[in-house]
Amino acid sequence: MISLKTDYLKGFVAPDELRGISSAVRKAHDDLHQRKGKGAEFTGWVDLPSRISSDLIKELTDLGSGLAQENDCIVSIGIGGSYLGIRATLEFLGNPRLPVYYAGHNISGEYLHELLKVLETKRFTVVVISKSGTTTEPALAFRVIKGLMEKKYNPAELKQRIICVTDEKKGALRALANKNGFRSYVIPDDVGGRYSILTPVGLVPLALAGVDIQGFVDGAKKAQAEYAKCDVESNPCYRYAALRNLLYAKGKKIEVMSSFYPNVFYVAEWWKQLFGESEGKDHKGIFPASLIMSTDLHSMGQLIQDGERTLFETFMSIDKPRQDVRIPSDKEDADGFNYVAGKTLDFVNKKAYEATAAAHFEGGVPNMTISLSQADAAHLGQLYYFFEKACAISGYMLGVNPFDQPGVEAYKKKMFALLKEG
Repeated sequence: MISLKTDYLKGFVAPDELRGISSAVRKAHDDLHQRKGKGAEFTGWVDLPSRISSDLIKELTDLGSGLAQENDCIVSIGIGGSYLGIRATLEFLGNPRLPVYYAGHNISGEYLHELLKVLETKRFTVVVISKSGTTTEPALAFRVIKGLMEKKYNPAELKQRIICVTDEKKGALRALANKNGFRSYVIPDDVGGRYSILTPVGLVPLALAGVDIQGFVDGAKKAQAEYAKCDVESNPCYRYAALRNLLYAKGKKIEVMSSFYPNVFYVAEWWKQLFGESEGKDHKGIFPASLIMSTDLHSMGQLIQDGERTLFETFMSIDKPRQDVRIPSDKEDADGFNYVAGKTLDFVNKKAYEATAAAHFEGGVPNMTISLSQADAAHLGQLYYFFEKACAISGYMLGVNPFDQPGVEAYKKKMFALLKEG
């Protein structure tokens, strides 16, 4: 279902180097699976897919079907891991049963003002996602949107239109949910935000939007089984993690995820948070960046082809996209493209990818390709787990704790101090 192509790493990483790093991969594997590495208290995601109950999936699926009749849209309030995975999934799969609007992922008054104008005429349910309930962006957005809802709906209806995803026992949002009788779901203590897409953080809003969460979970469950073997040769997840570290040791400090599929844009944004927040510690870490081709070939292609040789590329490809368009013949052939008449745009797109990967390799940019068989919920669930597992292994190999984010607190302390000063 997911393959890793590494032909264009030849000359940059030798087979014996990959074999030579296998002991480091083994140690990372043991640290993760035996819960003895840094941040072990946040490794509940490792076996999470196999622990998701069919009762929860049925409950959320039924809830989504019921709310579809009473709502025009869903509002998902959250930031970071409580935002990116949800949006990435819906943008990747396309055509949700109910449109989803997002709030709490920025502090823009203009953005929220425009969203409120839209919501004034809509029937909507809010899913507010926060472990503590006090994270600045979602807390303020929820405060404002709840004010609008209190004007639109009587208390009984309001109670049915707010769903909280939060801590099981503590925090401001848990207290609010308990006090008002809001429907609520639990964020597990042993799963951090950027690894949480398969918890209720992701499953609740995705089910309401109409995503096949059974297929989504089944794909992740398949990945859990497939990527459990500690073998860099047969396990593409571990091979990807090992290759990243080998390239980093050779001075490749930037990883660019490039895709010729626009629906991968937010998947790449999710990937950037996962790896950036997990590995960027102790003055270490590969800088994750992303491009959508062929658009960005006309803006960033020059830099990648001829700029500093400090980066490597990971292409994200889809063997069978959801839809395609066939190119018609034209009697005048003014543009000179009749030679591709009868072909599909995806055929041309794939040739552009093949040409780009080859040109960048010849220009001195090592690159590899991760391919999904098709763009559906099951493959995306598998891909998320692939990257989560690879990130944990890669982080341990780098010598950092892949599950904390101490640097994030620095700006928060300064921001709160400035806010209190007025």
